Amino acid sequence: MDDLYRDYILDHYKNPRNFGELAGATHTYSDNNPLCGDELTFALKVVGDTIEDVRFTGKGCAISQASASMLSEQVKGMTLDDAKKLDRDDILENLGIAISPARIKCAMLSLKTLKGSAWGLAHWPGDPEETVKK
Repeated sequence: MDDLYRDYILDHYKNPRNFGELAGATHTYSDNNPLCGDELTFALKVVGDTIEDVRFTGKGCAISQASASMLSEQVKGMTLDDAKKLDRDDILENLGIAISPARIKCAMLSLKTLKGSAWGLAHWPGDPEETVKK
């Protein structure tokens, strides 16, 4: 079963869904994982309280990019409140395989940038502002 999920992760990495710029984005947030070099931006187009469209851009390892691709599919059509409730378990369930402690930050970068977008943050609370790309 792990091989199936590994293939699924590689497919999302090689053929990311919802990758690219989003014209008319109403919410964006960027961050990075300095340990791995992953960079990610989530852009949302919110109408009312619904995520009408989503795109992500960035570069990084297969786990970070696949996680972003999977999460982008999951949140399209979701309300902002529901997106804000997503957590670590949702990301790990999407990936479907055990993630080593060294790779958890790679997997969670998509969740952090999605939540930053959904909450309309300029920078993550507790993070120095200069580490966040605007």
